[in-house]
Amino acid sequence: MTKPRSGYTLPVFACAAAIAALEHLQDQSPNDKNTVTVDLIDPPETAEIAIEQVARISDHAALGITRSDPGDNLDITRHTPVWAIVEIIGRNINSLETPIKIVGGEGVGVQEKGEQAAIYKYAKSLILSNLKSLVSLGDRIQVTVILPEGKKLAKRTSNEAFGVIQGLSLLGTTGISQPLSVPEQLEVYRETLEAKAADFQTLVFCIGENGLDLATHLGIKPEQIVKTANWLGPMLVTAGCVEIESILLFGYHGKLIKVAGGIFHTHHHLADGRLEILTAHCADMGLPTPDLQKVLHSPTTEDALLYLRELKGDWVDRIYGSIASAIDHRAAAYIHTHAEVNVQVGSVLFDRQRQIICKSAIGDTIWQQICYPS
Repeated sequence: MTKPRSGYTLPVFACAAAIAALEHLQDQSPNDKNTVTVDLIDPPETAEIAIEQVARISDHAALGITRSDPGDNLDITRHTPVWAIVEIIGRNINSLETPIKIVGGEGVGVQEKGEQAAIYKYAKSLILSNLKSLVSLGDRIQVTVILPEGKKLAKRTSNEAFGVIQGLSLLGTTGISQPLSVPEQLEVYRETLEAKAADFQTLVFCIGENGLDLATHLGIKPEQIVKTANWLGPMLVTAGCVEIESILLFGYHGKLIKVAGGIFHTHHHLADGRLEILTAHCADMGLPTPDLQKVLHSPTTEDALLYLRELKGDWVDRIYGSIASAIDHRAAAYIHTHAEVNVQVGSVLFDRQRQIICKSAIGDTIWQQICYPS
């Protein structure tokens, strides 16, 4: 079996474009230079990134252009152009001023609350680390990242579910883009799970980057976290086979709710039914029919949650408590059916503001055992 080819995450290409622009602006690179070296920081290695074009656009600004290559991952950003404009915005600044300012331009999403550019910690540290030694002493520069196709591509993502609008995020915790969407990657995930099972009897399963980032922010050890992508079912069974004692499912409610309906591959191309599952639990809790219809016909599960929060009473606590309990039961039963072992499963669900909606009873117990203040 041919191992899937890894590539690089979007922040790496934004950083490469910025390096090319800055070097060109300072006449540190010839016009025909077609690659730049990026220190990925995490992992601690370098990458040679191809540069498509670089040019001065004024006496104090230059533009670098590269193109995303996520490897064999089925990523919508494949081949999308990534631009960076580097502009000198200050001369002879004092040593206390930050020499590099990073802003989001066209196609880079903004966070709905606060309207800050969706350029996250890894992307910022990557650009700052790679550019700080290239900035002339006393200069201050502004790096503007532009994704010309960002707004169009964002419509095919779940960014809005996490409060990011008008474009794509520069999200990620590493420079390597693993091919998460090809079947071969499941074997890599299984190997990671098996290695961690040798050190821990309790593991935390996170489906996506948002859950992974939030889990570590809330104090869960990264060594105890396993990314599952959409292959939740096979990963649960693997956990049973390697005799894990307990699992905490930590995820966005719009994803994990599928498990409450017995859906164990969470990609929307294969199965959905989120609003139907939510409506069924609403009905079981006695929500009146007009409200059930509002929930069922909501554009998204996030909209349905907002509607439930507007109702008088403890509907959210009761309904999501029921959902979390069903997730626990379904996941534990799935493991027992396919691996013939009993594994304790708990769940924690969060919303698009990255606020926890609820913990199941088992999930809260596991949470108390493994989560430390950040």
